[in-house]
Amino acid sequence: MAQLTALDAQFLHFETATNHANIAGLAILDGDVNRSDLQDLLQQRLPYVPALRRKLAPVPLGLDHPYWVREDDLDLDYHVREIGLPPRGDDRQLAEQVSRLHARRLDRSRPLWEIYLIHGLSGGRMGLYTKIHHAAVDGIGGADVLAALLDLTPEPAPPPAVPPEEDEEPPTPLAMVGHALTRLAANPAQAVRFAAAAVPHLDEIPVVSWLPGAGLVSRLARRAAGAGQAPRLPQLPAPRTPFSGPLSAHRRFAFVSLPLEEVKEVRRAFGVTVNDVVMAVCAGALRRWLEAHGGVPDRPLVAGVPFSLREAGRTEPGNQVTIMTAPLAVHLEDPVERLRHVQQAMRRIKDRFSLAPARWLREFSESMPAALMGLAARSAFGLVGQTMPPINVAISNVPGPQFPLYVCGARLLTHYPVSVITDVSGGVNITAFSYNGSVDVGVVTDRRMVPDPWELTHDLRKSLDELRNEACRDTP
Repeated sequence: MAQLTALDAQFLHFETATNHANIAGLAILDGDVNRSDLQDLLQQRLPYVPALRRKLAPVPLGLDHPYWVREDDLDLDYHVREIGLPPRGDDRQLAEQVSRLHARRLDRSRPLWEIYLIHGLSGGRMGLYTKIHHAAVDGIGGADVLAALLDLTPEPAPPPAVPPEEDEEPPTPLAMVGHALTRLAANPAQAVRFAAAAVPHLDEIPVVSWLPGAGLVSRLARRAAGAGQAPRLPQLPAPRTPFSGPLSAHRRFAFVSLPLEEVKEVRRAFGVTVNDVVMAVCAGALRRWLEAHGGVPDRPLVAGVPFSLREAGRTEPGNQVTIMTAPLAVHLEDPVERLRHVQQAMRRIKDRFSLAPARWLREFSESMPAALMGLAARSAFGLVGQTMPPINVAISNVPGPQFPLYVCGARLLTHYPVSVITDVSGGVNITAFSYNGSVDVGVVTDRRMVPDPWELTHDLRKSLDELRNEACRDTP
């Protein structure tokens, strides 16, 4: 038995008819996987993956955050499904199918995950779409769920010798209510502590950081606390773009693979990091798209960049994540200038994060009364999304294994992330995952705002080529 943290619960509460908190991945496999074989593999490994065998237990009257309880009668026929693509079975048809699946909310009366085997893909391949709710896992936890299906060889490995941990029995409804009332009594003091602790970090919090004097107040508070000077963060309000504002209920998805060696070629030429190159490639692609759809703004876009707060070796459930904002220099025409701009911005953020990780999102969530969180989260999302979205685009780069993996004997060719867009974070999400010599990029968009995300995937390829050409020019 485990109770959702306040941050986990936020991912439940902000969901509406148009905002969904599904995180997913599309694996392309070389070969065809049998549904019964996949179910057998899951049956063996489920005891070692708590996120897949737990469902929500709400607290009476919504007085507190729900609990996770073990599902004793897990219906794998429900959770593991299979569908087929129509003739041709090309990548665009696959992406269209994933777009529809990703826009569907998960059934909260069951464990919050689904897997789809997608047959009929051309070239003897198949798709494996895995979806799980963000309340159950963060990016690291999601990788652990995927790892439960993967093996290092075509022959599936036997289950671990160590017995799985047993879940505790859930509390009774009366005990839930008692715990909720205790937490409710402590909330005012917790809110005061959060307000005091947040003052040195006002310049890290989107929207709040734009208020006049927020940066000065933060610097004075840090100085008064003896924390010294921290790298100043760039504070720019997000410009309006065609993908700013409230979303529709529909999604679009596209994907592209970029050679990791080409990304490293640019990294070596300019003395930057792989993440800097990925961010700059995204900036170049978004600039190209904006040039073709309404014009490029005269200042940087604001990108939301997730950072993990999870310490090495820690495996506790729940979200251990925060988000930092970074300028994305789409207004600069020269690709090398864009790369240098990204490098400087990411260096400042990393230097600041290394001094004191930005925990404001988690601490803010914990300071709110659980009974009011749902209404507050939806109201805040609606208001901010319609008036002043703090973020234009969400971008994430996740390093992965550089060796081949297998699912039920079929080799994993590529793995494309399928992530979240919201009214607040903008109608475009670009997430990259490096695997076995490739950078696999998944692009999720709002169907109304960006109806053809394949334009963006083509622009990503062109943006990388542009940087490589500059790298060759600078190399003696």
